[in-house]
Amino acid sequence: MEHTLSFIDRKAAQHAIPQDADWRVERVAALFELPFNDLLFRAQQVHRAHFDANTVQLSTLLSIKTGGCEEDCGYCPQSAHHDAGVKAEKLMALDEVLAAAQAAKDNGASRFCMGAAWRSPKDRHLEPVMDMVRGVKAMGLETCVTLGMLKAEQARQLKDAGLDYYNHNLDSAPEFYDKIITTRTYQDRLDTLGHVREAGINVCCGGIVGMGESRLERAGLIAQLANLDPYPESVPINNLVQVEGTPLAGTEPLDPFEFVRTIAVARITMPRTMVRLSAGREQMDEALQALCFMAGANSIFYGDRLLTTANPQAAKDRALLARLGMRTSDA
Repeated sequence: MEHTLSFIDRKAAQHAIPQDADWRVERVAALFELPFNDLLFRAQQVHRAHFDANTVQLSTLLSIKTGGCEEDCGYCPQSAHHDAGVKAEKLMALDEVLAAAQAAKDNGASRFCMGAAWRSPKDRHLEPVMDMVRGVKAMGLETCVTLGMLKAEQARQLKDAGLDYYNHNLDSAPEFYDKIITTRTYQDRLDTLGHVREAGINVCCGGIVGMGESRLERAGLIAQLANLDPYPESVPINNLVQVEGTPLAGTEPLDPFEFVRTIAVARITMPRTMVRLSAGREQMDEALQALCFMAGANSIFYGDRLLTTANPQAAKDRALLARLGMRTSDA
């Protein structure tokens, strides 16, 4: 009976809601304006049309090269332009990365993401990273890296090494972007995403909310993501983690319900993507996280840290998922 109801729900949702539309900013903004319950109901319909609503995918993120980044991103404690107490470190050794990947797998993660604080990797950096990709993939984990801007040839090399996903966030709407970053243009980010697509690597691309942007600018970010052709396979939605020493420390926090709305709008506009709860989850209570799952989030970063900021511990996450009757997936 349960399977029959699930099938009926999904078929009804497929007929009720148009998919893969042309999401102009005005249409996305109209979704944000819906009554909260109506928005979540619509997002849940879309979610159930494409996913098991009670499964969540677990990813673990490791900083393989911390600090000293040449970019001036206003939210980032790893920028060399800010005094946030993060020291520049060398690239981690291969055996350390593989040990961390094995621990992540043992804890239930299905994807292992590796981040390096570079503006863009030099060619000499790429070979050790490719060794990491090969080693992690040999464990049976999906692989993802975020290394900054890529050249077309570098993307092809990563694909040949077996990379599954490349993360490169748009961060914000184009209209808000230069208030946060001046050392890299919006087009630079789009060019890297193009190289990744052309190489045949899956795209992981999202943004950060709570940086002082307006609701219309949040809608602009979602519209940019939804109108990528195709839209990303993974969309991390980050809630700003304010770090002393960065320009965005002291920004007015985003209303929690507005964050849930952002998750719901991402789900409606990108129905088949994995919408990931990313940075900021440590500051969310369990009820808020449950609302995010209701709104269509079906992936989380899992582990004790996200690059340089805290993340809920794995045991705490497992307990929450168990209380919600949610299962983990390998997708």
